[in-house]
Amino acid sequence: MAIVTIIGSGMMGSALAFPARENGHEVRLVGTHLDREIIEACKATNRHPKFTRDFPQGLKYFHIEEVQQAINGSDLIIGGVSSFGVEWFAEKILPILPDGSTVITVTKGLIDTPDGKLIPYPYYWHEKLDAMGKNLSLNAIGGPCTSYELVAHDQTEVAFCGKDLEILKKIQSIMQTDYYHISLSTDIVGIESAVALKNGYALGIALTIGLNQKAFGLDSELHFNSQAAVFGQSVKEMSKLLAFQGAGTLENLVVGVGDLYVTVYGGRTRLVGILLGRGLSIEEAKAELNGVTLESLVVAERVARAVRRSAEAGILDIKDFPLLMHIDEILTQGKPVNLPWEDFTFCVSEGK
Repeated sequence: MAIVTIIGSGMMGSALAFPARENGHEVRLVGTHLDREIIEACKATNRHPKFTRDFPQGLKYFHIEEVQQAINGSDLIIGGVSSFGVEWFAEKILPILPDGSTVITVTKGLIDTPDGKLIPYPYYWHEKLDAMGKNLSLNAIGGPCTSYELVAHDQTEVAFCGKDLEILKKIQSIMQTDYYHISLSTDIVGIESAVALKNGYALGIALTIGLNQKAFGLDSELHFNSQAAVFGQSVKEMSKLLAFQGAGTLENLVVGVGDLYVTVYGGRTRLVGILLGRGLSIEEAKAELNGVTLESLVVAERVARAVRRSAEAGILDIKDFPLLMHIDEILTQGKPVNLPWEDFTFCVSEGK
């Protein structure tokens, strides 16, 4: 039996308590400073407030002030914070973890640098660790997985990535179940880029749902031609961006496209895309979704900014990313939705 400590009691971090506990491990769920009400509810009901299913019996719940107690003796630390908690996790959690600890994070995202590069969060955290003189194994989870469907035991395929394959196999042995299936990859940049890049593109596809609701009514049938067209363009641009990241393998693309698909059909990014497509400005859409975390928008803006910088340096051609550039105009410049359909077309002459 292993001891698994999850730090951050949001929906995804908490969902991972199910496979871990069902495999017979001791599971400790720690709330951040923002999660006090969640932990209190879990203690009272043995259920996360956002879930419709009880946790497996035997989970242990801790407030952030008790985090050191929860960490003691842990074989695996799961980082369950959103991308807005990246700095907090670096400043408050990484320094108190014992040297040699194994960490895996659910946090998806990229940080753009002034020279147009895109850095995955594990690399960012490694820079912090080097400055501290600490040695931890930092790993990450990518792939199409919604928290509530994992809780429901829907068949789920994800990828764990990290530098050491043997450590990944150890984490896999702790977490894998008959419904939670885990691929392994030492390509951290590839997996993390793939699952982060899909954020803006999922919003782009959702724009078409809002556009059709605006044109045909809120209760109109879904229109799939336009969704498929933008989905195809999204895959094309994601493929080019993965190549830019030096990670253009089929496996990485599959992980990213799978995550794109599941994000389009559920979640916060879909909601904001629909509202924008209906004609709301980005500020109006944010107001409509008051209280909903929109971390995907931040990642989309970072990726677009990196593309612009790399295009200015002659590394990328901005014409290869018409969808991303229009999404960025909507998010950062407040421009109305006007998808550049003709820019998505191509002309191929066989044999030339």
